[in-house]
Amino acid sequence: MSGRTNKALLWLLCWPLLGGVCVPSLKGGDPRLQDIELPAGFTISIVAEDVTNARAMCWGDKGTLFVGSRSEGVVHALRDTDGDGTVDARTLVAKDLNMPVGVAFKSGSLYVSAVSRILRFDGIEDRLSDPPEAVVVTDAYPAESHHGWKFIAFGPDGKLYVPVGAPCNVCLSEDSIFASITRIEADGSSREIVAHGVRNTVGFDWHPETGELWFTDNGRDMMGDDRPDCELNRLAKAGEHFGYPFCHAPGVPDPEFGDQRNCSEFTPTAAILGPHTAPLGMRFYTGQQFPEKYRNAIFIAQHGSWNRSTPIGYRLMVAFPQPDGTATTEVFAHGWLKGSSAWGRPVDVLVAPDGSLLVSDDAADMIYRISYTGK
Repeated sequence: MSGRTNKALLWLLCWPLLGGVCVPSLKGGDPRLQDIELPAGFTISIVAEDVTNARAMCWGDKGTLFVGSRSEGVVHALRDTDGDGTVDARTLVAKDLNMPVGVAFKSGSLYVSAVSRILRFDGIEDRLSDPPEAVVVTDAYPAESHHGWKFIAFGPDGKLYVPVGAPCNVCLSEDSIFASITRIEADGSSREIVAHGVRNTVGFDWHPETGELWFTDNGRDMMGDDRPDCELNRLAKAGEHFGYPFCHAPGVPDPEFGDQRNCSEFTPTAAILGPHTAPLGMRFYTGQQFPEKYRNAIFIAQHGSWNRSTPIGYRLMVAFPQPDGTATTEVFAHGWLKGSSAWGRPVDVLVAPDGSLLVSDDAADMIYRISYTGK
């Protein structure tokens, strides 16, 4: 029996089928997972391996897990067809795209971001082995590749939210579309900017009770190891400005542009997430499996620093929104970083139908599952 086959047989995973909660096991899984530290009662297991450059995730209506990528130009479709708890069917439903990081699902169609374009694949779950031709929803977004990859998601208003990162480390663009979050109708029309001064968000979600948009934002580079912090922000009303490039969290004027505007002019940061930690995907926890403490909390994947003397990040954080619009934070899972070397980089998080939490990793090419067993 091969090592890969042996591992597949021993990974008794709990795939998110409708109904029921099971307890995953680490036995036979990647031994590095034994180093992941979680709060008491939680376990981590591997849902799928060899998911090349796994980035943002979304669910299809029929239980397909769609996973975007950045460097590979593909979109993965993962399924458990026999209900045995392992991924036994996988397909590339799109290839040769320009950094198709973002995936979103609506009315039977998969939406995929590809820098300047948003594409739509209709009836995709009935055609996984023979994907339909992509429909171009819009090709009117900037083509700049610097921060050009996009996380996308449909909001409670039925519109598709699409961020546009700054085309640089720090600069003041003449076109207001840069360093913003936009939204469009599902057909690509009626584009509007809902948030300004957002350097590079690669994850956002809506509060389950208030409907307010919360998002992560990656702070600028080249200001030293400890400045500025990356951010968690809350959009209370459309049109707010979050400071970039004039001001960075927490109230740090930019060396080049800070004399043009005062930090007090901008919407304050809800929480700081550490310097250069690269917070990417985030989701409100809407399941019932985790303890009450985590209901409506925000789970955040920190991809990890690339330009810091001592690396930090490479972990999952959890943020607890407060009535005043701020949030408190704590580390939820860590262990992907060992000293100055990291074997994995969390990218996105996604609540599964059974209430567990999926985590994508574009360095280890894996999808993990975090479950609460209470033991």
